[in-house]
Amino acid sequence: MSVEQRQGARKILRAKAMLVMDGAGPVAARTLDVGPGGMVAIISDPVPTGKQGKVLFELFYDGSAHIIEARVSVSHCIFSSAGFKVGFTFQQLDMAVSSAIAKFMR
Repeated sequence: MSVEQRQGARKILRAKAMLVMDGAGPVAARTLDVGPGGMVAIISDPVPTGKQGKVLFELFYDGSAHIIEARVSVSHCIFSSAGFKVGFTFQQLDMAVSSAIAKFMR
């Protein structure tokens, strides 16, 4: 049985993203959803739980695109038919990023 790990509401977000884990090069990703506490993305290779890094992606709200950069920690990594579904927990979001995600969530 699967246990829900999310700590709040999420909204579907299908966008290209760039993942840069500490000590590794950039990896292309596709986002699935985002919320104030974290996000889920699909990547081609597995990432160990607990690994930290940063993610960059675009949010569209108020009629324009906004680039988001956030520190993340891997909460889970599950193999799926599209690649590896990776859950990220945001780490110490700055006020601008928190505000952007809140505006997108409306």
